[in-house]
Amino acid sequence: MNLSGNAIVISSFAFFIVSGLCYSAPTHSRSEIHVNKTSYGKTDNGQNVDLYTITNSHAMEVRAITYGGIIVSLRVPDKAGKVEDVVLGFDNLDGYAHHNKPYFGAIIGRYGNRIANGQFSLDGVEYHLPKNNGSNSLHGGLKGFNAVVWQGAALDDGIRLTYISKDGEEGYPGNLKTTVTYTLNNKNELAISYEATTDKATPINLTQHSYFDLAGDGKGDILNHELTLHADRLTPIDKNLIPIGELQAVKGTPLDFTKPVTIGARINDPYEQLVLAHGYDHNFVVNGNMGELRLAARVHEPKTGRVLEVLTTEPGLQFYSGNFLDGTIVGKHGHVYQAREGFAIETQHFPDSPNHPQFPSTILRPGQTFHSRTVYRFSVE
Repeated sequence: MNLSGNAIVISSFAFFIVSGLCYSAPTHSRSEIHVNKTSYGKTDNGQNVDLYTITNSHAMEVRAITYGGIIVSLRVPDKAGKVEDVVLGFDNLDGYAHHNKPYFGAIIGRYGNRIANGQFSLDGVEYHLPKNNGSNSLHGGLKGFNAVVWQGAALDDGIRLTYISKDGEEGYPGNLKTTVTYTLNNKNELAISYEATTDKATPINLTQHSYFDLAGDGKGDILNHELTLHADRLTPIDKNLIPIGELQAVKGTPLDFTKPVTIGARINDPYEQLVLAHGYDHNFVVNGNMGELRLAARVHEPKTGRVLEVLTTEPGLQFYSGNFLDGTIVGKHGHVYQAREGFAIETQHFPDSPNHPQFPSTILRPGQTFHSRTVYRFSVE
């Protein structure tokens, strides 16, 4: 990642980071956003965990905790005005601290998604990471950003979360300072902004891992949700769910969501990529210019009319159809989560990028600042 002014040039890819990148201003004043802080308990080692509740004037409410930066509840209205929680999770801290193998609602880092064989080389040095997903290192290792307590601070329209990952943590080089902000406006947009600096070159790939069911948490599978992805290509995977290093067109395949298709329409087709992943668990290459906030995905739940649009500055997104939920996790209100009862859209750089120099680089160096922004926009139709 070579920095020159505001431009970052990565291999054959180029994008621009615009300081303070934003979209149209809310039509209501920021003062109509309310932020409240309460206690959410203590970790096993006695660390205090806080809960922040952010509400707007349209009955949208976001609740997030300082443990893992986890969004524990996201309540939005349907077309009849009924407000329901649309993310999967647990009722208390014990669930998130001891049973959250699916990473419900969490900030993911230092490196989101998979790194093959738990290793990579950087500047002539080989680094070894914990293997917590077969032969892969997944979502930062044994104790990623999802399982640490962040420092929280209330903002006028949201919260700021800060965490310092020390040199050598989970095998990664450099002391990495990461700041993530959640902000809400009166257009029912939840914005997630990421910023990070380091004192030693390191890979970085940050994302948010909420699982959605736009019909409401615990309402069954998400196979009738209609999905559109603004992505003409993806990075095909091998049997270990690692990209083979190529970009493949989605046209003519069951992974083509360039026009609205229900998630369940083709999920069980005997297509190699679906068989390997037991459904959808693939990185799609978002159309448009990296670094520009642009529409990446749209999901519509026809019964409630709820719509989720995902905008991002990232080059890719992982669409995951909850294939590995298996009925062993008891979540909110006693809901037992079965396969495909939630979906995740994880905005990101590509999986295993440190081992694929042809992919956009994920290497952050001293003197540079990592910036990324994702917006969850809710509406009804």
